[in-house]
Amino acid sequence: MNPRASLRSRIGLGIAVAAVLIFTLFPVYWMVSSAFDAKASSGGQSLLPQEFTLDNFAFVLTDGGFATYLRNSAIVALVTVLVSAIVCLLAAVAVARFRFKFRTTILMMILIVQMVPLEALVIPLFLQVKTLGLLNSILGLMVVYIALSLAFGIWMLRGFVAAVPVELEEAAYIDGASWWRMFRSVLLPLVMPGLVATSIFSFITAWNEFIFAMTILGAETDQYTVSIGLKSFFGLYSNDWGSIMAASTIITLPVMIFFVLVQRKLASGMVAGAVKG
Repeated sequence: MNPRASLRSRIGLGIAVAAVLIFTLFPVYWMVSSAFDAKASSGGQSLLPQEFTLDNFAFVLTDGGFATYLRNSAIVALVTVLVSAIVCLLAAVAVARFRFKFRTTILMMILIVQMVPLEALVIPLFLQVKTLGLLNSILGLMVVYIALSLAFGIWMLRGFVAAVPVELEEAAYIDGASWWRMFRSVLLPLVMPGLVATSIFSFITAWNEFIFAMTILGAETDQYTVSIGLKSFFGLYSNDWGSIMAASTIITLPVMIFFVLVQRKLASGMVAGAVKG
């Protein structure tokens, strides 16, 4: 290949990558920059903070009540991840390993549920939560988020469980392992990538979702999550952009931290599956 042509292609590729990075990361930079800018609240934010301040964060966490919203969202997200992960994994093992009546029908229903827009489920789930007497409570919101996570989680984990050779489980039984020992030592490490992926989906859904949270929690401000709390900084005629950007930065951090914590397990689970499978 012509050295000049190769150099031009590398330069073009570098420019394209830089453009994509700028396009992707600039909104994040603008959010963080405005959060630390004292003039952002009055709409005077610029590319670089004109006056560095932490007052926006202090106002959001104290007067804005965001500390309570963070606590509520953390509780809802963690419970949703734990419960949905356990239920999805056990259900995936059932539909992938056992043959029972209406098994195909159940799988088709799970697939159909994923095709339904979430907005179409607002009224049915609202009525069900109302029937259970769980309106205006984070417990009712947890039930909704767990229900929303099950279809995707079961369908994804079913593929991971089905990909594990049955011979591995049979070998564990022959060696004298109990079902629980086989499940913990053989099956669980191999399906860990799928379990982590579904956990990420459940966490992001429970952390960022707005429509169901607003519908279920109603006017109970002490039960609000961060997605609803962010709305309080938008006014009828003007917006407090400094507080909005500070609150958005605070909302973004837990998602990034959660992903950093689980991405190693996602990678190690893939490697374990490649070796043991």
